[in-house]
Amino acid sequence: VSKQMLEQVLRELQPLCTAEQQFIEKFFQLSPEAADLQLLEVSLGTMSPLVPLASPPSTLIYKHELEPPITQLLSEIFSCLEPELRGFLDICNKVHPLSCLQVLVTLSDSIFVMWGSSAALPSSFFNTVLGNMLLLAKSSFNKCIGTLCKEIEEVKMPSKMKGGILPSVSRFEEFVNFSEEVFRSARRRGELDKAHLRLVGSVFNSINSLSSANLKVNTDMVMMENFYHVHCFLCQKKIPCLEGKKREAKQRYSEHMEKYVIKYLGQPLEKLNHFFEGVKARVAQGVKEEEVSFQLAYSKQELRKVIEKYPGKEVKRALETLYRKIHKYLSPEENLLPVVWHAMEQELMRQYQELEDLIQRCYAGAGIAMDFTMEDLLSYFNSITLSN
Repeated sequence: VSKQMLEQVLRELQPLCTAEQQFIEKFFQLSPEAADLQLLEVSLGTMSPLVPLASPPSTLIYKHELEPPITQLLSEIFSCLEPELRGFLDICNKVHPLSCLQVLVTLSDSIFVMWGSSAALPSSFFNTVLGNMLLLAKSSFNKCIGTLCKEIEEVKMPSKMKGGILPSVSRFEEFVNFSEEVFRSARRRGELDKAHLRLVGSVFNSINSLSSANLKVNTDMVMMENFYHVHCFLCQKKIPCLEGKKREAKQRYSEHMEKYVIKYLGQPLEKLNHFFEGVKARVAQGVKEEEVSFQLAYSKQELRKVIEKYPGKEVKRALETLYRKIHKYLSPEENLLPVVWHAMEQELMRQYQELEDLIQRCYAGAGIAMDFTMEDLLSYFNSITLSN
């Protein structure tokens, strides 16, 4: 609504101001070639001239500078114009927290159109007024983005948060969806692109801050989900200036998924992994692989004791428990369960292969083997997947 009202105001003001300027130039015979601009003496007291438009559209060029006497006279005639427009923009900004976006687009497009129109004077008084309003609109827009960035970074986590998408991520999505709709037909979007980059940086900071948060669930899981969500959202929106952030979000969610998988997969074979961590440490210290079994803590008998704790049935039961736990905490909206479960399968296969290799190298000929094979592991994962 504020956009339509502002467009209507500008449509009605532009011909009025342009006609008045053309009349003054014709009546007082003022032009760029005028030999003596001193012919016009206007007493305006301490009236300050308007600030000229600082940056006209790059595709257009000033034909001549606005003559100071004309500026002064029009400023006196339309002395209430700029204060009234400022007041109108203030009202627009109060109607909706993000109406400054619509104001920015409307003013920017209006200036662009007028500079490209032969009916408008390229150095017109009205263009100068619009330029001042555009600077004001940019300032309001930047303040709005600064406030939003602060809100995103300082948003408090829900006290009973169990996972899912963070409020800061949802807030960012809402802004992007709204702003992209507002700027959909805009002739320029440089200010919006800069805002998007600032905001997505704040979102990343908000997600990163979880590492020090006292969550009741796995922090890597929540960070994985949120970076994944941001990545999918940016893939959907296809905003060129955020391509780098989209790739970064993908990298971050992959990193946290790896941490999440490794941390949770330590549980099914925890004692076996712990035992062979000690074996690898002895080898790193200089003990020959074939002599590790002569170390009291890593003897063949000790290894058999650990292996006995992991019969195939128990491993499968542990994986089923793990699946239910992951299913409980992962948010269903992201549909990350199949991705995480497959990553866990790959990681456990890798762990199994590493343990097998260490047994063959350090306990060769002892006839020691785990109670389950690689094929058994695959069947465990497949049956769990199919039954759920």
